[in-house]
Amino acid sequence: MARQMKTLIITAPEELRAAPGELGDRQLIVTCAAWRPDGKRAGEPVVAARLALRTLARRHQRLGEEIAGLEEIITPLVTDIAPALLALKGVGADVAGKLLVTAGENPERLRSEAAFAMLCGVAPLPASSGRTHRHRLNRGGDRGANAALYRIVLCRLRWDERTKQYTQRRTTEVLSKKEIIRGLKRFIARGIYQVLTTRITTEQLTTAA
Repeated sequence: MARQMKTLIITAPEELRAAPGELGDRQLIVTCAAWRPDGKRAGEPVVAARLALRTLARRHQRLGEEIAGLEEIITPLVTDIAPALLALKGVGADVAGKLLVTAGENPERLRSEAAFAMLCGVAPLPASSGRTHRHRLNRGGDRGANAALYRIVLCRLRWDERTKQYTQRRTTEVLSKKEIIRGLKRFIARGIYQVLTTRITTEQLTTAA
């Protein structure tokens, strides 16, 4: 949404580009949402642009409120079901919830770490040719789970020192950013699998007792 707003500002009349274009995302949304352009003058380019920006800003705020409300509901549920999952770096309630849904709907597929990686679409697929040995993007699996793992990667790339060091090392080995991210998603899937299977095993043992 913020990207749409900035794109709109770039194409807006010059008198509208100056001030909003210098604001950060959060302040831009607050500023535009508070605008009160005259709808009767919507035929004027500046007024039309202000109306569009206000609409996008208020939509962003409404969606933000919905997300916050849903997180209040999801967080205690996920905390109760799999607190160890939330303890992992970069795993928030929404990401954990998606991974739990993926695992819960297909418990029979969690026979191995490789099976879970394939379920999430992060299992490496060979794409070697001649003396070149590489792997390509896996477009299969649950794309929602794949996106959840991607969000964990983005978080760790910014905040986790071990992930930063891994990225630097793999970069020196002439791997592309996409290849590094694919490797990180596969590594993270391994940790997620261990947490999920531990939870499932514990629940099974408790039920059996």
